[in-house]
Amino acid sequence: MIGIIGAMDIEVSGMISEMTDRKTETISGNTYTCGTIHGKDCVIVKCGIGKVNAAVAAQTMILRYAPKCIINTGIAGSTSLTTHIGHVVIAESVIQHDMDTTALGDKQGTIFFSDGSIDYIPCDKTLVTELEAACRAIGEDNFTVGTVATGDQFIVGNERRYALNRQFHAIACEMEGGSIGQVCFLNKVPFAILRSISDSMSDEDDAVEYTTFSRCAAKKSIDILLAFLKRADT
Repeated sequence: MIGIIGAMDIEVSGMISEMTDRKTETISGNTYTCGTIHGKDCVIVKCGIGKVNAAVAAQTMILRYAPKCIINTGIAGSTSLTTHIGHVVIAESVIQHDMDTTALGDKQGTIFFSDGSIDYIPCDKTLVTELEAACRAIGEDNFTVGTVATGDQFIVGNERRYALNRQFHAIACEMEGGSIGQVCFLNKVPFAILRSISDSMSDEDDAVEYTTFSRCAAKKSIDILLAFLKRADT
């Protein structure tokens, strides 16, 4: 079974509509939809915006459905001058930019566990390669692989976006992927992050861009994920 997590309706409803044999179950306020897409067993959940919501959904999904992998899909903001609205970002790693214990001498972004710490959490290389292939399969050439920065903030302003690029080498920012990655890392579940850019480093108002382009950006992520499922091994 393949797990799919998105924060908002526009990020998951198009996937759910493609499902056959749908069954739903509500746990901790989140509705998990199980079914088949292109012959692949899937479970999909809309987790809500933010890191805690995403972590709760990911941990529940792992414990209840034991997916062989989890993909976080949806939209993101650009933190690179070469990644524009409609471009696709596939994470090779994820970092939580708002984790900050630098006053104690730690690197910003460091996450602490009971047995150690980590900053950049790597995505599964096989999933990354398969998502790249899915992009090519539908003729999507505008995709970039790199680091995605996660935090409980909607990042506005080119300077703040550039700071994430400068400090973490991030090419996109969003609000869920890092916590999903953390949960998957702890549970040893392969994961990937697929995002389409809805707001960019430009002279336009970031909130206006987001409102204008979020729906079409989300659809692009869904199209790629559907192509991924069509090609995926059972």
